[in-house]
Amino acid sequence: MRVLIVEDETVAYENLAQMIRNCDPDIEIVANTEGVEQTVRWLQSNERPDLIFMDIHLSDGSAFNIFELMEVEVPIIFTTAYDQYAIDAFKVNSVDYLLKPVKPEALADALAKFRRFSLSDLKLYLERLMELRPEARYPERMLLRLRDKLIPIAVENVAFVYTADRSTQVYMNDGMCYTSEKSMEQIASQLDPKQFMRVNKQFLLSRHSVKEITIWFDNRLRVNLTVATPEDIYISKNKSSEFKAWLIS
Repeated sequence: MRVLIVEDETVAYENLAQMIRNCDPDIEIVANTEGVEQTVRWLQSNERPDLIFMDIHLSDGSAFNIFELMEVEVPIIFTTAYDQYAIDAFKVNSVDYLLKPVKPEALADALAKFRRFSLSDLKLYLERLMELRPEARYPERMLLRLRDKLIPIAVENVAFVYTADRSTQVYMNDGMCYTSEKSMEQIASQLDPKQFMRVNKQFLLSRHSVKEITIWFDNRLRVNLTVATPEDIYISKNKSSEFKAWLIS
């Protein structure tokens, strides 16, 4: 059996690898990858292993990001420190999970379970693997300041966010403007990237607020919104392709 271990902590990898060898000396550990991108590259350029041991939290993100970048056709035993709710999901949808710190008895049981899988079991497992990917959740409301009051505002009513002179302003579809105590970076990190995009240093735009685009000189874009803006919005040549793809995706 050929095994890939996806684990970004050296000590955790070495301990797991040694336990696997102790459990079954015939198992070949073909590689250790430490992050999402490295794992994708390895799987795309090497012979498919028989089984993957995969940590959830990797050096460059969640292991579930791997499933967004490629179709994984290899059974996986997850290693995790997740709470009971997530563990229940692993029980239903994965070959098995190993709760950290991994114990030899749990490892032996997981390998035995994998060996009992029939071809139909593996096919069903692979079809359901994507169900383990958690959906990103974004807040539906923001708390913004209007003079001496804090007003809860629905995110769907935000047209754009503007920053200048260390002040961040949130403009609504109806033309109202509120002050945010958070920076542009903090707001951007909390909003759905499918609906909001930071197009330059000053502006974070909502998709539904874009009215028209003018191709400017030097292949820059000038964007007009459905509401008035404090200054003209320009998108650099380097970012124009990304913006157009986001707008129609």
